[in-house]
Amino acid sequence: MSAGADGLVELLTIEEVAERLRVTVPTVRWLRQAGRFMPAIKIGRRLMWDARDVAAWLEAQRETPKVA
Repeated sequence: MSAGADGLVELLTIEEVAERLRVTVPTVRWLRQAGRFMPAIKIGRRLMWDARDVAAWLEAQRETPKVA
């Protein structure tokens, strides 16, 4: 896991992940269950994601330009 300058990891709830990705919560659940999204960190009964992992996943989804 990654840590910020203060040594703490910024964890996001499923609602916060959905907001950052600009999708609905059910879409985040579907992506996770389909294996198309990174695994969550389980804290008690809650699913959380490292904010830097979410940013890295989002960057990996970027389309590469097609060169003719």
